[in-house]
Amino acid sequence: MTRRIRSIKLRLAFTIASLCLGMLAVIGAERPNILFCLADDMSWLHTSIDGDPAIQTPNFDKLAKAGVRFQHAYCSAPSCTPSRAATLTGQAFCRLEEGASLLSTLPGKFSVYPDILEKAGYAVGYAGKGWDPGDWRPAGRTRNPAGPEYASFRAFVEKLETGKPFCFWLGSHDPHRPYKPNSGIKAGIDPSKIIVPPIVPDSPEVRADIADYLYAIQRFDRDVGKAVSELQSRGLLTNTLIAISSDNGMPYPRGKCNLYDWGTRMPLAFSWAGHIPTNRLVTDIVSLTDLAPTFLEAAGLQIPREMTGRSLLPLLLSGKAGRIDKNRDEVFFGRERHDTFRREGELKLGYPMRAIRTDDYLYIRNFKPDRIPSGDSPVKNQDNDRGPAKAFVVRQKDDQSVRPFYQRAYGLRPAEELYDLAKDPKQWNNVAPDKAYETTLAKMRLRLDTVMTTLEDPRRPNGPNPDVFDTYPTYSRPRTNNPE
Repeated sequence: MTRRIRSIKLRLAFTIASLCLGMLAVIGAERPNILFCLADDMSWLHTSIDGDPAIQTPNFDKLAKAGVRFQHAYCSAPSCTPSRAATLTGQAFCRLEEGASLLSTLPGKFSVYPDILEKAGYAVGYAGKGWDPGDWRPAGRTRNPAGPEYASFRAFVEKLETGKPFCFWLGSHDPHRPYKPNSGIKAGIDPSKIIVPPIVPDSPEVRADIADYLYAIQRFDRDVGKAVSELQSRGLLTNTLIAISSDNGMPYPRGKCNLYDWGTRMPLAFSWAGHIPTNRLVTDIVSLTDLAPTFLEAAGLQIPREMTGRSLLPLLLSGKAGRIDKNRDEVFFGRERHDTFRREGELKLGYPMRAIRTDDYLYIRNFKPDRIPSGDSPVKNQDNDRGPAKAFVVRQKDDQSVRPFYQRAYGLRPAEELYDLAKDPKQWNNVAPDKAYETTLAKMRLRLDTVMTTLEDPRRPNGPNPDVFDTYPTYSRPRTNNPE
């Protein structure tokens, strides 16, 4: 991330290089169509190509084999609205003012890549869940930041002008809760094959709940397959850049809304026939903020200087696997307000956090350690959505085998957390107080301070108004935008 920030300072040189590469792409071929398929609350582990024995994701797997799969991709914030805003703008969530929180608006001064592509002659649209939940109207926008809404991808392509390039956001509501109880087991998911993540205890109730979650991911994968078939039947597949990811992690204690891997680490795969060399696994550490500049560069367009993400196109076209760019060695993410359960007078308070994640360490700073991470009541608070796994942890919190899960999910947290990922991939043992890690802690602390200062994060050291995020209003979900 520190090296990434240095590259932001050299944005002008990068923009020139981007334009040159983009112009070459346009000269050599038509501008590509862009299809972005986005799951809702899916962690990185849960695809069959990643080795999950309980799930089948043939369409994700096929596209990943036809292109590139990223092993270390991270959202900017583990919460729907700010993650989607960061992806659309190509900027770190903390720069987006009201857009940094759930149930917000996205100020109109922040450009989004669908609008930029539309001005360049692309047809744009979305179906399902776009930028949401929130209300784009108070920001002065005339439509969802993801574009005009359509009833389906098919409805969009049926109206597509022949030869006109397009950019489409296919936003699934899966695997967001609620789930129909036991739907996963009834659909054939074997609970005995489920690898229970270390963020929740292993119990029959939890396994059944995870089966429901995995079944919802399979529904998302099925919808991806339908979209790809639509492209193929219309002769559009060969010049379509396809990207698949999720907005944030699984809706379980210590998952969604948390800065541990199960909240921030995303599946990410790209396919572009004839352009992206196939069947590669890339280990560069990347952010979903990199998608907007990637799409723009692929279309031969200038990348706005305010975008903090970096185009992935050089990685996609490189033909290499493993670690390609040595400068992609860390990622920044964080969160502000998700649920509105915490209150102080008229303010609706969040749980502000920032983090730096490298290959070796995860460093988290909790700015308000006196606040309970999941609000005054883990039962009522929605920082991770209600469901059987959460209910089991809360109900069984006095059981000695369950108590550690409850405390780590819902108890007070220290101001700093540091995890040695080689020794503790579960991110379970905070070594920040350990004197053996004193030097590492100081280095990670400085790295985070440097990134936050460069990004002009309001919570940066000596920032003029660090608590501004608590003052922003929340909005209810707007009425639908009359799907076409």
